[in-house]
Amino acid sequence: MNEDPQPVAVWAALRARPLRFPLTGWVPRCWAHLLGGALLGPLLLAVLAVLLVVGTGLSVVGIGLPLLLALALAGIPAAAVQRWRLRLVEPVPVPDPHRRLPGAGRRARIRTRLRERATWRELAHAGLASTVLATASLGCTALLLLSGAFALSPLVVWALAPETVMLVPGYAVPGPAAALPFSAAGLAGLLLCAYAGALLAGAEVALARFLLGPREDDLGRQVLELTRSRARLADAFEAERRRIERDLHDGAQQQLVALSMTLGLAEYELRGREPRGREERAEGPGSGEERAAELVARARGEARQALEQLRSLVRGIHPQVLTDHGLAAAVAEVALHHPIPVATDFELPERLPAPVETTAYFTVTEALTNAAKHSGATAITVHGRVAAGRLVVQVTDDGRGGADPAAGAGLAGLADRVALLRGRLMVTSPKGGPTTLRLEVPCSGS
Repeated sequence: MNEDPQPVAVWAALRARPLRFPLTGWVPRCWAHLLGGALLGPLLLAVLAVLLVVGTGLSVVGIGLPLLLALALAGIPAAAVQRWRLRLVEPVPVPDPHRRLPGAGRRARIRTRLRERATWRELAHAGLASTVLATASLGCTALLLLSGAFALSPLVVWALAPETVMLVPGYAVPGPAAALPFSAAGLAGLLLCAYAGALLAGAEVALARFLLGPREDDLGRQVLELTRSRARLADAFEAERRRIERDLHDGAQQQLVALSMTLGLAEYELRGREPRGREERAEGPGSGEERAAELVARARGEARQALEQLRSLVRGIHPQVLTDHGLAAAVAEVALHHPIPVATDFELPERLPAPVETTAYFTVTEALTNAAKHSGATAITVHGRVAAGRLVVQVTDDGRGGADPAAGAGLAGLADRVALLRGRLMVTSPKGGPTTLRLEVPCSGS
């Protein structure tokens, strides 16, 4: 919000054509705006006074607390009406500074509004609008009506003749000609009201922008709260992923291990039993027990395969080596099992925060997976350094290039996670290669 402030429209029109301004359409619009302020100001003042006096008087017994709460929030609807009224003299609307709260309950809305600084600025504006601004508008309106009456005084005297007309107490106007000085004074008053109305209306616009519009600190607080909420969501996602990993490791994986052991014992028992009885000896080498042993052996092999797949899934969710030994060891383990030769080069002075290591690890694994699927590369290098308080990881392959980061959801999701840590993810992949993915993320992890 470093741009120049938007000029007040009525003041700009007044500066552009000061002599012709009284003949423009701005003048009746300013007068209509001031008339509305003169009528609404006393009503708003009465509402605020009743809420304050009655709420304070009954607060000793607890009944007045809701009235005081209503007083604190009274500036919000008053500000909404004021922003609507300003459209008469200001084409650029004053934005609503409050945060949107879709789906929030009544109590949550009230708590949020009470914490927002804009609520208290709007209450201050309501106090000014009902006193100072209303008094100024009422004075300008009274001067306007009096000036209009004086300007039309010759016509009034002529229409009421031969009745006596007194434009000033104690002074009777004998005829239309004697009312001409009053008419001249009225025209001068109308000219004065034209300029005074423009100045006063513009002042109300400037005050409304200052008190009713959003400020940099409001936007900063909203951005900070949004960043914190996104960080909480990321932490909750990471905790849920760890829980799934733990449940798979301690639950289904252990059950498969037990199943594999049980099948092994069953196979041993079936193959180790001696044939008994005449029927068993007559069955020969193709007996039912041998077929059952073959089926058990096959089931054991399938259980072992399922166990390996489950272990691979657990490592993919969150590798234990990353938790125990850090980013360099985890990337080295992935490189050992990659179908393309991967050279890793990490120089990290110490363990990094868990969010930084996790984000970097999954960024590297996603890059290696994409290289294996699409690049046609024969060699990949992974470098990791800490420079100026930022972790810099670069993955380069000698493939055909032409990679489009927007084509898949993997890197897009990682880019969002990197942005959450105030980092950035860049991909360079010209036609013919090489493809380079560069990750930069602050080591603070927040």
